[in-house]
Amino acid sequence: MREVVKLTGMVIKAFPVGEMDKRLVILTRERGKITAFARGARRPGNQLMAVGRPFAFGEFSLFEGRDSYTLQSAEISNYFEDLTIDMEGTCYGSYFLELADYYSRENENGTGLLKLLYQSVRALLKPALKNQLVQRIFELKAMVLSGEYTESPPRSVSDSANYAWEYVIASPMEHLYTFTLTETVLEEFARCVEINKKRYVDREFHSLEILQTMMGSKVLK
Repeated sequence: MREVVKLTGMVIKAFPVGEMDKRLVILTRERGKITAFARGARRPGNQLMAVGRPFAFGEFSLFEGRDSYTLQSAEISNYFEDLTIDMEGTCYGSYFLELADYYSRENENGTGLLKLLYQSVRALLKPALKNQLVQRIFELKAMVLSGEYTESPPRSVSDSANYAWEYVIASPMEHLYTFTLTETVLEEFARCVEINKKRYVDREFHSLEILQTMMGSKVLK
């Protein structure tokens, strides 16, 4: 009898397979990015139906195969349902999932990136924080985890923007979203993050294209 593996993670992708199944990509703390098949997850009433959707976070019980896993069950502690009723928040969250997918690797410790993703999606639900600020903090910290950043902003900025840059680099995940910026400083900070991203990230993201259509220059410039 195959042994059940228990992994803590978040579903970052979900695809239909066949008539009733789903293929999930899960970012896990213990093994980085994994692929898991949820048999019958598209059948109404199936216990895996709610589990097999993006943003679902919890402990997944899986059978390990040669190239993938089979999902047996899951204890989901957060579905982030409030995010799904906010179109803008959903787009930002979907972008975070895309960027997490870009940076995550199989068979690597995913603790840092999973913590960042979880805290960042939670931050999108905080009315006091602008989504654009959450986006830029998430992007910069993701690049920091990958070693793709500079200690100081890549261009001359105000002391406030410089402090924000250094704070994000140095802070633990739990303390990232504890500050706000004025519109002017946020624009400076965002431009610096964008410069850094263009230097290191060689991919376009579908969710960002949707956001750009919705919000114009606020997202990308």
